[in-house]
Amino acid sequence: MLHRGEHAIQRRAGLTVDGWGSAGVGVTIPPVAAEFLGQQRLVVLAAADETGAAWASVLTGPPGFATAPDERTVVVDRLPGAGDPLADLFDVERQVGMLMIEPAARRRMRVNGRARRQGSQLLVRTDQVYSNCPKYIQTRAHTEDSPPARGPAQVTGELTAEQQGWIAAADTFFIGTYAEGLGADASHRGGNPGFVTVTGSRRLTWPDYVGNSMYMTLGNLELEPRCGLLFLDWDNGHTLHLTGRARVDWDPDRAATVPGAQRLIDFEVDKAIQVVGAVPQRWSFGRYSRFNPA
Repeated sequence: MLHRGEHAIQRRAGLTVDGWGSAGVGVTIPPVAAEFLGQQRLVVLAAADETGAAWASVLTGPPGFATAPDERTVVVDRLPGAGDPLADLFDVERQVGMLMIEPAARRRMRVNGRARRQGSQLLVRTDQVYSNCPKYIQTRAHTEDSPPARGPAQVTGELTAEQQGWIAAADTFFIGTYAEGLGADASHRGGNPGFVTVTGSRRLTWPDYVGNSMYMTLGNLELEPRCGLLFLDWDNGHTLHLTGRARVDWDPDRAATVPGAQRLIDFEVDKAIQVVGAVPQRWSFGRYSRFNPA
């Protein structure tokens, strides 16, 4: 099915190859992808809640906690925990975007489909399965699993000073988007610290760098500006979930002020949820991607 949003973004960006994007993505999980999936410790999820607000979150576990029992099914042996914006959403089937990422090897794959809870597991029926290039992924190594120390969720309508500092120092975040009738998607964004600019307690901006020109994220935003962002505290296991609305700024003069930016994306925060100790894993930083603009 042609994704009208992706098509519009591709044409505006000067891409004239027809059929490039989610319309050409397969629905089955190849054996090599199933093997990769079974080796992962971290799965990013994206979905919209009952109000239409989009959120991104993360599930973690030892290798083997996510598996592909057949070519159209993913089973994750975890569910979003207390305080997580996606908690209890999968008691009914809903569209979900999934990103499996291996920071140490700079490898990632995406699965989009329909998910529902099955006991203590998440069962996903695939609609799209594809891999991504290693650009803008900073290497990190899993160092340990700490005892569960999940604290209460802190919910605010704007970013605290501490959260603003967290975002301004980040080299990685994840974004969840969706479009009615076209599914949800989870994607990675990376750059050197400072690539996300905080311009107020409710406003962020980040650059859109050269990618694979499929424009799955921007295509969804073209049709539905509501999206969710996830920032991880890799050292301490805290998570920061933001939901709001994003707008793509195509002004070339403004983009020219940011190294490597093809265009800029402005994001307005509607709600922030910070969960202390949400992730039991600890990751040590390795090195920045050579693709990151200076």
